[in-house]
Amino acid sequence: MELRSVEELMDLLHRGRGVWDTPAPGAHGARGAGGRGGDTRRAGAPGVDVHDHALQTAALLRRSRPADKELQVTGLVHPIGRLLSPADVAGRAGHAAEAVRALLGERVARLVRRHPWHGPAADDDLARLRQADEDGRVAGFDAGVLEDWRTVLELVAARNSRLGAVD
Repeated sequence: MELRSVEELMDLLHRGRGVWDTPAPGAHGARGAGGRGGDTRRAGAPGVDVHDHALQTAALLRRSRPADKELQVTGLVHPIGRLLSPADVAGRAGHAAEAVRALLGERVARLVRRHPWHGPAADDDLARLRQADEDGRVAGFDAGVLEDWRTVLELVAARNSRLGAVD
């Protein structure tokens, strides 16, 4: 699936409500049980849903790198693989990267693809993304609402569009 508009991406992120984001088995810093995306947990279970996790990760990156809109957007979209291919744990990052490549650009797609917890972080961007991902799994952390990110998504998409990657 290739996302062609910010509106499609926003709709996908909204669908993450109630889909629990748990790290893959064996993930560095994994919390909670499982690793099967798409799990629906009972009330009171630890963790956050994909929607809230995306907002939390992006908000943490906004605090640490306020000028780096692409990195912030990467934090927002990195968990969409759980929504795109819940049964394909190993392929989630690749599916997510391909879904956002045309809309958000090569850098965002590269970071999303390389984000899973395999080996050491190759650069500062990846290290920051991984740290924000781990720190952004806190129930009750108010990271705002998805609509707050529309302008940032539109800016990154417009920048990528000027490069001729989006119709």
